Amino acid sequence: AGAPTRGMASILPTGRNFYAVDPRALPSRAAWQVGQQLARETLARYLKEESSYPEMVGLSLWGTSQMRTQGDDVAEALAFLGVKPVWNAQSRRIDGVEAIPLSELGRSRVDVTLRISGFFRDAFPHLITLLDDAVRLVVSLDEPVDQNFPRKHYLAQLEKSSDLPVEEAEEHALFRIFGTKPGSYGVGLQQLIETGYWKTTDDLAKVFLEWGGYAYGRNTYGGDARTIFADRLKTVQVALHNQDNREHDIFDSDDYYQFHGGMVATIRSLTGEHPKAYFGDSSRPEASRIRDLKEEALRVYRSRVINPKWIAGIQRHGYKGGLELTATVDYIFGFDAAAEIVPDFVYEGLAEQYALDETMRQFLGSSNPWALNAIAKRLLEAADRGLWEHPSDEILAQLRQTVLDSETILELRDERVTKAK
Repeated sequence: AGAPTRGMASILPTGRNFYAVDPRALPSRAAWQVGQQLARETLARYLKEESSYPEMVGLSLWGTSQMRTQGDDVAEALAFLGVKPVWNAQSRRIDGVEAIPLSELGRSRVDVTLRISGFFRDAFPHLITLLDDAVRLVVSLDEPVDQNFPRKHYLAQLEKSSDLPVEEAEEHALFRIFGTKPGSYGVGLQQLIETGYWKTTDDLAKVFLEWGGYAYGRNTYGGDARTIFADRLKTVQVALHNQDNREHDIFDSDDYYQFHGGMVATIRSLTGEHPKAYFGDSSRPEASRIRDLKEEALRVYRSRVINPKWIAGIQRHGYKGGLELTATVDYIFGFDAAAEIVPDFVYEGLAEQYALDETMRQFLGSSNPWALNAIAKRLLEAADRGLWEHPSDEILAQLRQTVLDSETILELRDERVTKAK
């Protein structure tokens, strides 16, 4: 219902007066300020690196994030488009949107492709309408296409769809919001990674498109638009995801690599090129910043994943601690499979700290040998798939022995359980 680290002390003590937000008041005025800053930081970084503005940005929208932030991500999408919310002076609720003049905006309008979560779809249908209205407003403006990229892409799509009825072609050209089928949730990559039934990035991209290629807007609710979703992603130059608090990180949940990594993988599969992958940090709203995804991954790796204090803390949780260690390795592996952001020294560090360190082996051997087995196998899989590009023969041999040792522990446990029965 909110993050205390974002100043929402009103939710404490937890478990009482439990509520989230008034959805009709999103994005709030405060969120609009944060969203504008995130958009500015994104465009400034891209401009510095590429000497031009991106024409299309891909952004993930989660419902829980909008609850915690009062709508930061929605505000950022509006800011890219060069559109601002209009609030009712008395109720502070949103009455609509209005275009920011190009002279005031000071740059071209940037197009957006949005991949929404299932919860966002269910909890904030009016925000889908608001975003769709913003796109419709921008493409209707009589402005040069080199200063209005949404209109440029809209007109290009109309030409491409000239064989369709005019109204249908116009609706298709307006689609910018995509998600799963009504009533379904997720991205589908976790199941693929868990089972191992994939060979290349193309397999990950196929799942990302199949699960997420359903359009939402004022006039459509979950219409099959997988081909159009692919067309939109082909034009994305920046794949962006934001995190609004520091109570977790990108290796704490599979959702980060599924949404963000999945978008990066799909763009790479469709275009043959790596898009810019940026990660927005608005945990300090007054100082929001943008990092490259690889920078964020290495920051989390050093500050949490191999931090001796965190490792010592997680060991106090016994079996559950082992499960958390396994999940961390799995999510790093998943992110690398999708976005190719993990250098070899990370895998070496995981092997040394999580699988080969004698203290850790004793902890996992007694508390959760299944975790020790899973970690060693996942690291070996990373080497087999070429994600860990240059592992030493010695480390691989030690990991294989770790698998055998953990399986021996598990077999002995099974024997003791059978005798006890």
